[in-house]
Amino acid sequence: MSNEYVHRLQRRHFLLFDVLPILGTAVALALLAVRPITLVDLALLGAMWAITLMGVSVGYHRLFTHRSFTAAPLLGLVLTVCGSMAGQGGLVSWVALHRRHHERSDRDGDPHSPNLAGGGLAGRLRGLAHSHFLWMRRHEYPNVVHYAPDLIADRRLISVARHYHVWVVLGLALPALVGGLVEWSWYGAVTGLLWGGLVRMFVVEHLIWAINSFLHSFGRRSFRTRENSHNSGLLALLTFGESWHNNHHAFPESPSFGLRWYRLDPGIWTIRACAALGLASDLKTPSARRQATRYADLPAAEIPAADVAIAVAEERAS
Repeated sequence: MSNEYVHRLQRRHFLLFDVLPILGTAVALALLAVRPITLVDLALLGAMWAITLMGVSVGYHRLFTHRSFTAAPLLGLVLTVCGSMAGQGGLVSWVALHRRHHERSDRDGDPHSPNLAGGGLAGRLRGLAHSHFLWMRRHEYPNVVHYAPDLIADRRLISVARHYHVWVVLGLALPALVGGLVEWSWYGAVTGLLWGGLVRMFVVEHLIWAINSFLHSFGRRSFRTRENSHNSGLLALLTFGESWHNNHHAFPESPSFGLRWYRLDPGIWTIRACAALGLASDLKTPSARRQATRYADLPAAEIPAADVAIAVAEERAS
């Protein structure tokens, strides 16, 4: 779908939720000249980062886009609200776009590939700028009836997801309220809004966008896939495990993106904690045998030695 009405909505969302956090971050940094950042500000930044990134990674991505596990209805609704507070788009739109990305990854039709802007340094830079940030100004909108019929059919879920803008405002109001009450001042409310709201939104957005851009250009690969996805251990904790991106493209149905215990993946830790509480089930992690068949697609020199040793041990044990 591509029409002027949709593009106006995209531009408005881009200005409000992608550009405004940049301005808010600049204001927060400027205010450091007046008063240093406080422990309250840092705590609000950290807490809201964890809440909203959990909503995007565990909820929007692993649960709703790829159905990599089954969640209790209440957990699904909570994850919807948390993911919406990140300001990265409504649930149905986000899921439709991401399913489209997997369908056409790094080919014509991928909404945010960095590899379709031509060759050479200029083409590489254009592609990175497009995939990291600029694509959100204007893009074709995937038909949600085609790409997300399962979500549309869930009336209870839609009744919560349709209030996307309310949840975004809540994600800004909560840290402002907490900051104001803890500091017992309007200045505390303002810095709470900035650090727990706009700076947090800026940080979460650019971490997620880095996966679209840099991890479709640079990094290491554990599995051969038909597109150009890569892994980055350096970003694993900061992105809730989303930076194991090559693993994810190799096994998109897996709730674990790290696939191995030594790869940091807070997303799967959260899902397993929910499973222990009876809130999640049916985790579809690929077996060692299935992973080993995908290693065979890579040249031997490119296969991580630790992964080979563990896969062989698990294969013998089974």
